[in-house]
Amino acid sequence: MYKAKAYAAISAASPLSSAVIERREPKENDVQIEILYCGVCHSDLHTARNEWAAAVQTVYPCVPGHEIIGRVTKVGSAVTRFKAGDRVGVGCLVGSDGTCPACKEGLEQYCAGMVLTYNSPDADTGKVTYGGYSDSIVVDQHFVLRVPENLDAAAAAPLLCAGITTWSPLRHWGVTKGKKVGIVGLGGLGHMGVKFAHALGAHTVVFTTSPGKREDALRLGADEVVVSRDANEMQKHAGSFDFILDAVSAEHDINAYIHLLKRDGNMTLVGAPDKPLPLSSFGLIFGRRSVSGSLIGGIAETQEMLDFCGEHNITSDVEVIPIQKINEAYERMLKSDVKYRFSIDMASLKNE
Repeated sequence: MYKAKAYAAISAASPLSSAVIERREPKENDVQIEILYCGVCHSDLHTARNEWAAAVQTVYPCVPGHEIIGRVTKVGSAVTRFKAGDRVGVGCLVGSDGTCPACKEGLEQYCAGMVLTYNSPDADTGKVTYGGYSDSIVVDQHFVLRVPENLDAAAAAPLLCAGITTWSPLRHWGVTKGKKVGIVGLGGLGHMGVKFAHALGAHTVVFTTSPGKREDALRLGADEVVVSRDANEMQKHAGSFDFILDAVSAEHDINAYIHLLKRDGNMTLVGAPDKPLPLSSFGLIFGRRSVSGSLIGGIAETQEMLDFCGEHNITSDVEVIPIQKINEAYERMLKSDVKYRFSIDMASLKNE
């Protein structure tokens, strides 16, 4: 084991603060990574404050962070895919059983034995995994991703969660040129959905409750912007969408969007509202429409997404902050006061 610097929450009510944690020494299949940037996801806040206690209890100290960009500093004797100096990424997963049907299909995110990057049982330490709000991390090579060198490192970090969360359903449901695609919500997830749908060649329509977001949606690649509170604007698009990606985590009327789908159209939810959303069966029955959910993505499709981003020069829109401003960033995130993701410059941790 070795000591690493980090920022951690020591209780649900405490702010994140400087801490020293233990990391395992690299084993034969491990990659040791110096963390350069780590994106800030809303899941980080929920976990640090134990707001998902009904589903999973947070174990303290908790070191969040699963949007990691770094440089390889050391590799184990059996590692063949990476060498010291490579620029790499680590997303939401650092382990799975490797043998179940999901793993064999490259869908590790649906493995019952998946190991999350933080707050997940850690067989090596007997504690829990610690995430990317740290100066380094050690990860099995299977869960390490190659990050194209042409992408800005700070802006690439959120691709490891916000990027793959939107990419996976767009690919699964066959979004391509000639398709009409709706993106509901223009936040950390939604803005990546717009960029991907546009780059895949789809006619992309953004739905927002904020008329002031129209100009930014168009800048990001939207062909049209619909203010969802305007019933007439919504009605103009009735029965016309092949696919709709719903990235809203607040309560909202999903039935209004289901009626915008074509026959056999699909709406996939990637937002996670705290309360169940009412769903009318009639919108589904008349049109054989469907509603589904999607969870991040497998390792192979995450690499596919990163390669696509490298080819099309796609990154997240970020505000770079030092780690010392993480608590302020959490409060701003609650107010949606960021366009569109925070990315932590982990060099700032050297000042602790």
